[in-house]
Amino acid sequence: MGLAHSANHLGEPALTVAVFQLWVHGRELPEARGDDGNWLRVTAHCGASGASVWVSGSILMVTDIDRFGRECQGIYDGRATSASLEPCEPEVRVDLKVMDRLGHVEASVAITPDNLHQSHRMNFEIDQSYLPAIVRECATILREYPVRGDSGGGD
Repeated sequence: MGLAHSANHLGEPALTVAVFQLWVHGRELPEARGDDGNWLRVTAHCGASGASVWVSGSILMVTDIDRFGRECQGIYDGRATSASLEPCEPEVRVDLKVMDRLGHVEASVAITPDNLHQSHRMNFEIDQSYLPAIVRECATILREYPVRGDSGGGD
C-alpha cells in the first residue's frame, strides 16, 4: 500500500505548482514558541510523464513557505526573476525562473524520499498566470501556521 495509494485521503493540497503538490499536516512541535515551532509536517508529490515521487515528514519550515510566496510575488510584480522553495532538508526543492518577457516560467522540482540513494528532477513550464494562486496558497498556509520566534514575526 505505499504513500501513493493514500493520496485520495489527503484532500486538496495546500500548495500547487502545476504537477507539484504539497499538503501540510501541522507543526512538528506545536508547543514550541521559537524557531523549532516553524517546522511543518508535510507530504509532497510531483508527478509527470509516468513518474510519481512522494516524500513526507518534517522536511520544511513555515519560513520556507513565507520566502517562496514573497519571491513568487516578486516575479509577478516584475521585481524578481526567480523564486525557490528551498528548505534546508534535501527531500524537496522547487525552483521557478523567468524565461522571457512573455511570462514563461521554467519550473524545476527536485524531490526524493531517499537523498542518499536517489535523485529525481522534473522540469516543466508554467506562465505567470500561475503565480497569484501560488502567492495566495502560501499566504493561506502562513495564516494557519504563522512564523514563530526570531525568523520573522508571528507569535
